[in-house]
Amino acid sequence: MTTQFRLSDRLALSVIAAVLVLGVMDPAKTQDSWQEKMLFDPSERQLELEKRGRVMIYDGLKETQVARAMDLEFERIQSMMFVRTIATNSEGSVLRDEETGDVVVEDDGC
Repeated sequence: MTTQFRLSDRLALSVIAAVLVLGVMDPAKTQDSWQEKMLFDPSERQLELEKRGRVMIYDGLKETQVARAMDLEFERIQSMMFVRTIATNSEGSVLRDEETGDVVVEDDGC
């Protein structure tokens, strides 16, 4: 039981560290490419961790990317969590609030 807790702590810290590093860089470019690699081209190590219960939190992906993941990576769905998903139109372009110009983010219920 203690080992699982420690592993969970290390996994949580890894996710937090990755988010902090990405926040310092250009989040639109760097975070997308890093998260897309994890989502669509996972390493053998990542797949093994997912089999043991690791959940990857994907932050700020476009609806089109999430839909693609649902289609192409459905067998891994239990290892994915999507937050602050960016709304897109039918062509896949990012939606912006008409008044503020801010990117429209779906309400993830959290």
